[in-house]
Amino acid sequence: MITQSLNGIWRMRRVGDDGFQEAVVPGTVYTDLLRNGQMEDPFFKDNEQKALKLMDEDYEYVTEFPCGGGLSACDRVLLHFDGIDTLADIYLNGVHLGDACNMHRIWEFEVKQLLRPEKNELRVVLHSPTKYIAEAFKVSQTHGSEDAMDGFVNIRKAHCMFGWDWGAHLPDAGLFRPVTLLGIDEARLESVYIRQEHGADAVTLHFEVEASGGGCGKADARGLHYEAETDGGGCGKADAQGLHYEVTVTAPDGTKITAAGSPGKLVIENPQLWWPNGYGEQNLYTVEVALYAGAEACGDQMEHQTQPRAKKLDVWERRIGLRTMTVHREKDQWGESFAFQVNGIDIFAMGADYIPEDHLLGRVTPQTTRTLLEKAKWANFNCIRVWGGGYYPEDWFYDICDELGLVVWQDFMFACALYDLTPEFEANIRAEFIDNIKRLRHHASLGLWCGNNEMEQFVFERNEWLTKPQEVRDYFLMYERIIPEILQKYDPQTFYWPASPSSGGSLDFPQDPDRGDVHYWEVWHGNKPFTEYRKYFFRFVSEFGFQSFPAMKTIEQISDDPSDYNIFSYVMEKHQRNGSANGKIMNYMQQTYRYPSDFRTVLYASQLLQADAIRYGVEHFRRNRGRCMGAVYWQLNDCWPVASWSSVDYCGRLKALHYYAGRFFAPLLLSCEEQGLMTSGKDLNREHFTFEKSIRLNVANETREEAVVTVRYALRNPKAEILRSGEEKVMVPALTSVWLDKVEFPDADIYTEYISYELEKDGEILSDGTVNFSYPKYFRYEDPELTYRLIGDEIEVSAKAYAKSVEILNEEENLLLSDNYFDMNAGTKRVKILGGEPVGIRLRSVYDIK
Repeated sequence: MITQSLNGIWRMRRVGDDGFQEAVVPGTVYTDLLRNGQMEDPFFKDNEQKALKLMDEDYEYVTEFPCGGGLSACDRVLLHFDGIDTLADIYLNGVHLGDACNMHRIWEFEVKQLLRPEKNELRVVLHSPTKYIAEAFKVSQTHGSEDAMDGFVNIRKAHCMFGWDWGAHLPDAGLFRPVTLLGIDEARLESVYIRQEHGADAVTLHFEVEASGGGCGKADARGLHYEAETDGGGCGKADAQGLHYEVTVTAPDGTKITAAGSPGKLVIENPQLWWPNGYGEQNLYTVEVALYAGAEACGDQMEHQTQPRAKKLDVWERRIGLRTMTVHREKDQWGESFAFQVNGIDIFAMGADYIPEDHLLGRVTPQTTRTLLEKAKWANFNCIRVWGGGYYPEDWFYDICDELGLVVWQDFMFACALYDLTPEFEANIRAEFIDNIKRLRHHASLGLWCGNNEMEQFVFERNEWLTKPQEVRDYFLMYERIIPEILQKYDPQTFYWPASPSSGGSLDFPQDPDRGDVHYWEVWHGNKPFTEYRKYFFRFVSEFGFQSFPAMKTIEQISDDPSDYNIFSYVMEKHQRNGSANGKIMNYMQQTYRYPSDFRTVLYASQLLQADAIRYGVEHFRRNRGRCMGAVYWQLNDCWPVASWSSVDYCGRLKALHYYAGRFFAPLLLSCEEQGLMTSGKDLNREHFTFEKSIRLNVANETREEAVVTVRYALRNPKAEILRSGEEKVMVPALTSVWLDKVEFPDADIYTEYISYELEKDGEILSDGTVNFSYPKYFRYEDPELTYRLIGDEIEVSAKAYAKSVEILNEEENLLLSDNYFDMNAGTKRVKILGGEPVGIRLRSVYDIK
C-alpha cells in the first residue's frame, strides 16, 4: 500500500470571512487561532467565555496537494482521516465526498476518480458544535451531567469539552489526527487480531487476518479474509489462492521467527513475558504481517523462505506483549474478588484516572504524553484508568503504557449521561466501537474494556437524569448487549466490565462494597474525615479523590493581577468548577491546620490536605491486600490550569499528592494505623475526654519475592529526641501484607510527642513516616530552622527539630526531585534533582502554616 501524508501547513478561515490564515494539521481551530494571534489565551482570567463564542461559527480548512508516489496507478485510493472533531463536510476538487459526525471514529472516502496529477484541493468544513447541540437538545432532551452544556449527549464528541466539574466550556474543533491518502493495489490489510495461547514453556500466537480490496467478502480455509471486486474495478484479480500473508516476529533480543503461507498460528518457545510495572520486565515483541498477491510462498514456519517473493501489497506492524490478562472474580469469605490477574498472578492495581491532557488537543504530543506517564511510573503506578468522558487517546498513549508497564482500564466514551439509541446513533457508535477495538486490542497494557462511567450508579441507583422508560431499555441494549457482542467478535480475550462502578451489571447494587469496583466520595463530597476510609474494605476502588490548588507559578498563568490571588476571587472561582469546593477545602483546613495567613500558604496547606486524604485511603486499602485489590485515585492530570483533584497540575508541576503517591505506592510500604484525637471523633472540650493512643504498623509487599525487613518505631518530642522505641525483624511473603502487634502509648502527650517509623531492607531505608496523636494544628512544633546546601545534583536539607511535610521549591516551582513533602526527625536528608534548576530554593514545613 502506498501512503501520502497530507499533514502540515494548511489554510483555514471562519466561514464567511474573506481571507485565510495559516493552519497546522493535525491541529485544532483554537490552536490555530491562538498561534495566529486571532484569539486570546482561553485559560487566562475569564477568556473562556470569549473562546466559547468562537465555536458558534463554522470553520473551513483547505490544502492543495499533488497526486504523487504512484497513487494514480493503484486500483483504489482512499482519503483517510484518523480523527475529525467532529461535525464536518469533506470536499475534493469541488465534489462533496460525504460528512463526518463522530470524533471517535476513523473516516475514509473513495477518491481515485477525482484525483488530478497536480493541484488537488481538499476542503473540510467544520460545523459549529454549540449550535448543533442546542438544536439537538430541542428535539431530544436527553440529560446528563449538570456541569456540561445542554445537549452534549447528542454529539459523539469528548463530553468534557462542554464543561465538567474540573473542565472549562471549550468545545474545540479540528482535524486533530493525521490525514492520509492510501493507495491500494489489489488489496490491503484491514485488521490483524492475535490471540495468545499460553503453555508451560511456549506461547502460541493465533492469527486472524482480514484483507480487503472492495466488493463482496470471502474467506479461505487458512483464515485469510478478503474482499474481491466483482465489477471490474479494484482487486478483481484476487482469489482464494491469490492472497496470502507472511508473519515475522522479532523478540526483544532481536531474534526473528518467520512463517509463510498464511499461517493460522506461530509458536514462540521460551517466551519473555510482559509484566506490569513492579512485577517484572516489559518485554515487547514486534509482529509484522505482510500481505502478498501471486505465487504463494510455503515452507516450515521456523525457517526463512528462499524462493522468490510474490508481490507485497501491504504491511501491518505492531508491538505486542506475551502475557495473559483478565480480571479475577471468585466467591470468597468477603463476597467476590475483583483483581487484575496477569500471568496467573493477582496484582494490586495502583494508579490514577486519566483525563484528556489539554482542552486544546492540538497541543497534545507524544512527548507531552510520555512526560506525564513517566511521572506516573516514577510514582510507582502500575495502572491507568482512561475515563469515559473524554476521547480514546492516541496510539502513542498505549505504546508508552506498554513500555512503562501501566495496565490500562479503558472506558468506552460514555459518562454521566443518558443516550437516545436511535438507529442512526446505534450505527454510529457500532462503527466507533469497531474502529477503536481494532486499533487498541493488540496492546500489552490493555487490561479491560468498561462500558461507561457512573451511569449505572447515578441513573439507576440514584434516579438522576432519567426522563422516560425507553432510556432504561437503551441502557441495557448499549452496555449489556451491543458492546459485549462486538467485543466477542473483535476482542474476545479482553475482559469486559459494563460500568464503573458496578457489581457486574443488571443494576445489581453497583456500589456494593463486597463486589466489583466502587467510586468512594464520602471523603470530600460527603465531608467525612480522612479516617472514614478505615470503615470500608472495598474490593477495588476505581475513583476516590480530594481537591487542592495548583502551584503559584501555575496560577500566574491564569492571572498576573495580585488582587486575584485569593481563593474566593472571581478569577480563582472561574478556575474552580466544583461549586462550593473552595469552601470545602477551607472546611477541611479548619479541621486540620491553623488558618493560613497568606495565599501561598493556603496553596501549600491545600496540597497537604489532598495528599493526606488519599494517603489515608491507599494505606488502608493496601493493608487489606487480598480483600481490596485496587486503589486508583481521581485524578492524575488536568486539561487546563484549575483547582482540581489532580496530582500533576496542568503545567506539569507535581503536587504534594504525587510525591506522597511515590511513597504509598512503593513496592514495599510501611504504614501506620494510629489511634488518637482525630480517630476518636470526639469533641476536644468534652469533660472527662479520654481516647486510645496507639499505633499498629503494617508492611505491604507488592513484589513477587519474599522480603525480610527491619521495622522500627520511636516516640519523640518536638526536638525529635527519642523517648521510647522498638524494633522488629519481619518476614513478609510475596504479594501480601503483614500486621505487627499494636503498641499503646497511654502516657504520651498528644501536643508535644509524635511517632516516627521506618522500614529498612539490606541497609537501606525504603519506607518511613510520622504520625501525630493530635491534629497537626494543635501540635507544638518547634522551629526546625530548615536550611539546605547543594551537593552536585543533590539538595541536602537540614532540620534542627521535627519538620512535618518539608516542601522544597525553586524559583519556577518546577523542580522534580527524588522526594519532596517529606517528614524529618531533625538531622539531614538528601534528595536528587531529576529536573528543573535549583535556583531560588525555598523551604517550609507545617510549622510555617500560621
